[in-house]
Amino acid sequence: MRSASVSRRTAETDVAVSIALDGTGKAEISTGVGFLDHMLELFARHGLFDLTVKVTGDLHVDQHHTTEDTGIALGQAILQALGDKKGISRYADIHCPMDETLTRVALDISGRPFLVFRTTFPTEKIGVFDTELVREFYQAFAINAGLTLHVETLYGENSHHIAESCFKGLARALRQAVALDPREEGRVPSTKGTL
Repeated sequence: MRSASVSRRTAETDVAVSIALDGTGKAEISTGVGFLDHMLELFARHGLFDLTVKVTGDLHVDQHHTTEDTGIALGQAILQALGDKKGISRYADIHCPMDETLTRVALDISGRPFLVFRTTFPTEKIGVFDTELVREFYQAFAINAGLTLHVETLYGENSHHIAESCFKGLARALRQAVALDPREEGRVPSTKGTL
């Protein structure tokens, strides 16, 4: 099973993440940020990743450091779990509906991190969660996982639905991209021979 664990401790947060890419969608999430917990549970379930995330953060300041550092550690764990990337499908894209919302997620496990995030939220908060932190999470995640990641919400009116379609879309696209392709026969899917 392709899996990894990452610990990240700073003066602002203490993050521990474990992931198994070939799991069943089990999640044990405790970040101290309820909405982020919900999104990571969706990510695990729809990606069929077994995911454990435990975070202690400086929530007396705000939720920024906890959210960003969780994205960093999760990205690092996925990168480690992928190992040499032999046999993976590498590319994937999906359109993910959530009621009135539709989000397109396309990604390449390229080793060349880049984020295009074309999603706006009609409200500044979802409950007590700052919606601007969704992009912060994706930026930290893409850079540390080595992904070229494009996220674009084509339309939507409800901030919760928009965020949920982004996270479900990421999960479904990543699930496809990390899947092993038997036709690759253990090769790295690149003409360069490395990713």
